[in-house]
Amino acid sequence: MEKRKIGVLFLLSCFFTFNIHIFCCTVIVAGKEATKDGSVIISHTDACENSRLMVVPAKKYKKGAKAPVYLGLQDPKIPLGKFGKIIGYIPQVEKTYAYFHSGYSHINEHQLAIGESTTTQRKELHVNCTTGGQIITIEQAMVFALQRCKKAESALELITSLIEKYGFLPSCANESETIAIADPQEVWILEIFSVGPGWSPNSGKLGAIWAAQRVPDDHIAIVPNWSIIKEIDLSKPDKFRASKNYKQFAIERGWYNPKSGKPFIYQEVYTPILVEWGLSRLWLFYSTYCKSLKNWPNKYLDKLHKNYDLYHQYLESLSFYPFSAKPDKKITIQDIMKFQRSTFEGTIYDMTADHDWLVPNGKGGFVKSPLATPFPTPDMRALLDINFRRNVSKGGYGMIAQLRSWLPDPVGGIYWYFVDNQYVSTYIPIYTGVQQIHPSYKIFNPDQYTEDSVRWGVDFVDNLLYLKFQEAIKDVRKVRDPLEATFFEELSAIDNKAVTMFKQRPSKAKRYVTQLTWKRMDKIHKMYLKLRDQLITKYTNNHVRP
Repeated sequence: MEKRKIGVLFLLSCFFTFNIHIFCCTVIVAGKEATKDGSVIISHTDACENSRLMVVPAKKYKKGAKAPVYLGLQDPKIPLGKFGKIIGYIPQVEKTYAYFHSGYSHINEHQLAIGESTTTQRKELHVNCTTGGQIITIEQAMVFALQRCKKAESALELITSLIEKYGFLPSCANESETIAIADPQEVWILEIFSVGPGWSPNSGKLGAIWAAQRVPDDHIAIVPNWSIIKEIDLSKPDKFRASKNYKQFAIERGWYNPKSGKPFIYQEVYTPILVEWGLSRLWLFYSTYCKSLKNWPNKYLDKLHKNYDLYHQYLESLSFYPFSAKPDKKITIQDIMKFQRSTFEGTIYDMTADHDWLVPNGKGGFVKSPLATPFPTPDMRALLDINFRRNVSKGGYGMIAQLRSWLPDPVGGIYWYFVDNQYVSTYIPIYTGVQQIHPSYKIFNPDQYTEDSVRWGVDFVDNLLYLKFQEAIKDVRKVRDPLEATFFEELSAIDNKAVTMFKQRPSKAKRYVTQLTWKRMDKIHKMYLKLRDQLITKYTNNHVRP
């Protein structure tokens, strides 16, 4: 009976692989000449529920050993240190590198970093573990790359070889995946599509369709849950890579006719028509950071909000937006944090601008209700007839990876990590030399609240904001923003101290950044518990009188 139960659960996991945050992940990248400090930056927001963070140490294995391939890495209910159900094996390497592990693992000890965004693909390509022999999910591929690689190109080569040989298995609603792979020198965008049901490793065919494009060093780019790679020029391997079947597969399916005289546009061939939740983020990103690039549509609200309606919205095509672009000015970590926290305020996508939030001001006019929130629940949207818009800020957890070539790896890489909703949460800078994670960041069960979990602490505050959002968010910012500011103010001094220690003894520097990070994590955890008590006290309905 128990075996039958496990089998049923496994089948369910194949169909419903933790898709709560599908089409919610935004990836932003910046080349080293596009950033103010010369670092390479990649990011990933709104990942899965498994935000529990731990350091998996470097390990050694015997020659000929096998590495398990897991399904379930995104499951927060699996005990920490366990990784899900084994669905296959690949050859193990004799030595692996230390990396930071979560539902989507992002960075390792050598400043190799990866950000993920689920993208969409033709329905004919949908597949799961009951309809095909594919076994490599994107989160498992990311783990293998972080364990085995130091550089972006080697990670690109490893991941593509694995999905070709063992098959790419979608883990989010049968959809495709895009990842940004970076080291302190460069960024590559890798887009992966399935080959559909019925594939097996013995078929003699590749187990995935993929293409990769290098982001120019002076460019920035965004992946808003949609393909961004257009034409591919394989005569320039320093800029483009692709699987051997990337074009032939489409020709065989009748999706592209080489005799048509039309160019082969990768993103158009393998994806459906662009939808609003992808279009809105493309527009916001490029119209914000690349204003001079072209005449972007005006989607900002006028004072009377006359243009806050569906009928008059611009619906530009996917081709309107570039793969990447040079920003008008070099960007910073703070710029990306601000964008990650965006709720489209002041634009036609701003849910707090809905007219149903307006209340009489007692002077014959109207003002925005103090209850107006950029995160209205489904029940609130139904009650107030608010049209849902997909914010950049959403929930789950996420990061910004800051990769700095001029510093030793344990100090050079900074993993700016947040849990729950980044609009409310605090970014904690974690150096790549950190050896242990504070217990509060290792605990999260979505079905059981506990004060010991920093994510539950942030989530509690996030929910309390609904009591009086417009005022309560100011209370959060009053304590959060100064703390984040100190992280940046202290950065240079900490870098210098850690580098000095590293030159004396690397282990000493690692111990220093570990202890520092623990203290900061502990402070953040306690801050949200205190905020919880403050908000309950200040906005309790005991104070409300008719």
